Amino acid sequence: MKNMSNQLKRSNPEAEGISSSAVLDFIQAIEQHTQPLDALHGFMLLRHGNVVAEGWWTPYGPESPHMLYSLSKSFTSSAIGLAVAEGLLKVDDPVLKFFPEDTPAHPSENLKAMRVRHLLSMNTGHKEDTTQRVFQDHHQHNLFGLEAHHKANTSGHVFGGEDNNWARVFLSLPVECQPGTWFVYNTGATYMLSAIITKLTGQPLLDYLRPRLFEPLGISHPTWETDPCGLTVGGTGLHIRTEDIACFGQLYLQQGLWQDRRILTEAWILEATKATSDNSNTQTNPDWTVGYGYQFWRCRHDCYRGDGAYGQYCIVMPEQDAVLAINAGVRDMQVVLDKVWAHLLPAMQPHALPVNPSVYGQLRDTLATLSLPLAKGQPTSPKMGQWQGKGYVLERNDLALEGITVNFAPERITLTLRDARGEHPIQVGYGTWQTGRTNVRGYGEEPVAACGAWTAEDTYEVRLCYYESVFCAIFRFHFTPSGLQLDVEPNVFWGSTTARTISGRIAG
Repeated sequence: MKNMSNQLKRSNPEAEGISSSAVLDFIQAIEQHTQPLDALHGFMLLRHGNVVAEGWWTPYGPESPHMLYSLSKSFTSSAIGLAVAEGLLKVDDPVLKFFPEDTPAHPSENLKAMRVRHLLSMNTGHKEDTTQRVFQDHHQHNLFGLEAHHKANTSGHVFGGEDNNWARVFLSLPVECQPGTWFVYNTGATYMLSAIITKLTGQPLLDYLRPRLFEPLGISHPTWETDPCGLTVGGTGLHIRTEDIACFGQLYLQQGLWQDRRILTEAWILEATKATSDNSNTQTNPDWTVGYGYQFWRCRHDCYRGDGAYGQYCIVMPEQDAVLAINAGVRDMQVVLDKVWAHLLPAMQPHALPVNPSVYGQLRDTLATLSLPLAKGQPTSPKMGQWQGKGYVLERNDLALEGITVNFAPERITLTLRDARGEHPIQVGYGTWQTGRTNVRGYGEEPVAACGAWTAEDTYEVRLCYYESVFCAIFRFHFTPSGLQLDVEPNVFWGSTTARTISGRIAG
């Protein structure tokens, strides 16, 4: 098994009361359900404080940080717990107390009644998410994570509007219900928790947490997205590794203790992870209706979790003394939990199991060779010389791509994407994920991996993976004598994941 650090001790499943075959069954069940790039990226299973199984699907790996989306919220909640322990605030403090300069001239009674605990429990009284959900990572993304070049209409919502003072926007919105009476998942509420930490300490949330949480847990180099004024977003945007998530879950499982050091109070752990809000009013899936705590979801089987879009999980199983950390890019998050409850949870026994070298060896080999599916086909086509190095001008499209060139040189294949900012070459491997860096998404240079193959004499497929985020995509080039038809299919997307078809003509 891949081993990324000595932060957590390693063991094997049988020694900690889990059969290796159960872990294999879990992996097989996940892989049978998911689509080519709609898949898990990595996981780490802990029992009795020891790592019993860990694996990453290449090109993802143990050392790569991963976007957490709303799993970030559980870390923000922990910051409030730390601030409460330091005497900086109480959860029953009015929200308006912290923002006198941003309070509306005539605040409503519901706004005046809003407390910090309502922000924590997603019970602020707002009828809908104040960020309008599509702005969960405060970027409006297009098809597979490329940042859209158009300005979205966000008037009246917290993220991305014309007013860079997001707290003021939040406080200006109608609070339709009495706080505490209506659950709605509200990323803007978590942002307000981050803003409160900054109001109290003069520090961004990330800086506040660094010596209090991240450094004690051995979480090195965390990054967190910020608003236009430099405040940590709080409700999304944290990037850390899979093992870092596992350590965080183990801290909660241990009631706030870490290596004999008290990080969070036991009282806070109990308060944060119990069902404070009834979330059955707006949710449908069974593990989203069991109750909501302070930025933690209750689960079936008396478990709880932090989670984020597309399958970022920190699942804590107190009765089983287990933690499961997952990074993924999946469309159906409930299915992942279903597989956990079906295969892993019932396999956890109260005592060690007999050693089974054969099955454990099979598990070890499986974990060492996990990979996202490579493009299937041939390395060359008898017709590829017709299209070698030709540039194509693309019709207007929601990826904001203007042109494409594929160079089928013998030593390497290069896919070059062109947009308004320039050209973005990406090296493409055959039978392997070729890694590199690109700025095609507009975030600066970031890691990318690509593989390709000819699936027909006139059709070339490229699979593209941004392996520090959730986004992957399949590009299918259908070449014709005068142009091409390009189909682009994302693994996940805020909207439809249906493949888009873009026509192109030969340049010149």
